[in-house]
Amino acid sequence: MANLASTYRNQGRWKEAEELEVQVMETSSRVLGEEHPDTLTSMANLASTYRNQGRWKEAEELEVQVMETSSRVLGEEHPNTLTSMANLASTYNNQGRWKEAEELFLQVIEMRGGVLGGSILPY
Repeated sequence: MANLASTYRNQGRWKEAEELEVQVMETSSRVLGEEHPDTLTSMANLASTYRNQGRWKEAEELEVQVMETSSRVLGEEHPNTLTSMANLASTYNNQGRWKEAEELFLQVIEMRGGVLGGSILPY
């Protein structure tokens, strides 16, 4: 289901992607738990769909939740946590919230040892 949702998202079929992503997120949360990495990935994917549509508030709410939970469960320097921070920074950047975006991007760079290898993309 998550792969099909990703295909829809890549095609710009936002409504279909969102419907599947909500299902995946709810099922993952129920079956695996709210803090499981797969559940966090499904939340990040839904946030990406919101971000791609310019639905900043909804994207930001999920991204903050993913970032905070990832940091607590996986650790502050875990690659998934750093990706979630970069995704939130991207959302801030797209809203013109430059200072908040800069602070998060700088944290990601610092935690990666000052080297930002590759691009930072949603999960």
